[in-house]
Amino acid sequence: MKLYGMLDSPYVRRVAIALTLLELPFEHVPLSVFRDFEAFGAINPVVKAPTLITADGAMLMESTLILQHLEELAPPGRSLQPGDPAARVTALRVTALALAAGEKTVQLVYEHQQRPEDKRHDPWIRRVDGQLRAAYDALEPLVDPAAWLGGERMLDPDITVAVVWRFTQFILAGLIAPADYPRLAAFSARAEATPAFVATPLD
Repeated sequence: MKLYGMLDSPYVRRVAIALTLLELPFEHVPLSVFRDFEAFGAINPVVKAPTLITADGAMLMESTLILQHLEELAPPGRSLQPGDPAARVTALRVTALALAAGEKTVQLVYEHQQRPEDKRHDPWIRRVDGQLRAAYDALEPLVDPAAWLGGERMLDPDITVAVVWRFTQFILAGLIAPADYPRLAAFSARAEATPAFVATPLD
């Protein structure tokens, strides 16, 4: 399998870490949707990261949908989703909040880095900023800095929360103060110290 996209994308990094934890062999091809637009377009005309080319040559995109496919390939006992239905609902809630935080982070990046200053709409930026903080407000009590949702084993919601938090801190440095979210900050730091995260660095 080949995974296309830069690891500074939380969605690409989410898939790369999942592949590592699932012990599924893959090649990472670091193409940028900005700098390598034409080369990326030759792989995926939509130019969307992450893009996964399966062993059979099928093209998949959207991190959540890619992970659904990877679950089907996972060795026995290696699933990144909890088996218990109640735990699964909690995992879905946590994952959705983390993905919302990632989406709002990306929107703010585009507003500040891609849109000309005279075209920015401050009420919209304040709204997105509020949504980002609301997502992290909701996540803060749901994470345990000393444990994963899977107990001893990291699951997809753990990966997604840690990856998105690190992305926000990296790309919007100073906007979301770690001191305001001590559980998330500690949770992310613990995840970043694991072998799968170390092997898949954002920067």
